[in-house]
Amino acid sequence: MTVPTPPGAPIRVLIADDQEMVRTGFRFFLNAQPDITVVAEAADGEEAVALARRERPDVCLLDIRMPKLDGLEATRLLAGPEVADPMRVVVVTTFDLDEYVYGALRGGACGFLLKDSGPTLLAEAVRAAAAGDSLVSPSVTVRLLKHLTAAPAITAASPAASDAPAKPAPPAEPLTDRELDVVRLVALGRTNAEIAAELYVSLSTVKTHLSSVQLKLSARNRVEIAAWAWQHGYGQPGA
Repeated sequence: MTVPTPPGAPIRVLIADDQEMVRTGFRFFLNAQPDITVVAEAADGEEAVALARRERPDVCLLDIRMPKLDGLEATRLLAGPEVADPMRVVVVTTFDLDEYVYGALRGGACGFLLKDSGPTLLAEAVRAAAAGDSLVSPSVTVRLLKHLTAAPAITAASPAASDAPAKPAPPAEPLTDRELDVVRLVALGRTNAEIAAELYVSLSTVKTHLSSVQLKLSARNRVEIAAWAWQHGYGQPGA
């Protein structure tokens, strides 16, 4: 498992995008952050995978439409279920398409961000990924979760059928009441700090609950926890 970034060490980032201006803009802004440094850049998917495996950055920012190897396949190679030591990948794209969102998250991405989300959200996504959390563009989140809730109704004829996540199996062990409280708040997009404040518990307690929930649900990240919550009726305020 990838070792978390040591306290005080900058978050090491790889940027992969076929547009030099985009890479330059991302690099300029991220390097201006006191806790983030860009260690590698790639102009295509093959180069991104090779550099990521060599440099082992804390977070990989991948565009979707790239030459040689697209961002979804690169994500699968770096963070997919078959990867022994998966990296933290955030997909950053211009294209707000459901099949891209599903493909990225199923491929192991821990975040999905639109390029017009702004530099502040970009930095937040990098920090969230480095901390083991997930961040999905707010403009995508509600629609994504609604689709996940309706996923069982998708047919084979649907254009997104191959990318829509299947309804998850019941947990191997029932969630406790407190774990369900945490799951509800994850589904509403709360951060760990916000969950701790709302439940009047410590941050470490929230992380312990999330680890237990991930194990019970066989979830790879917070997005899959949120998907489970919405599909089982825990995604609405007051549920």
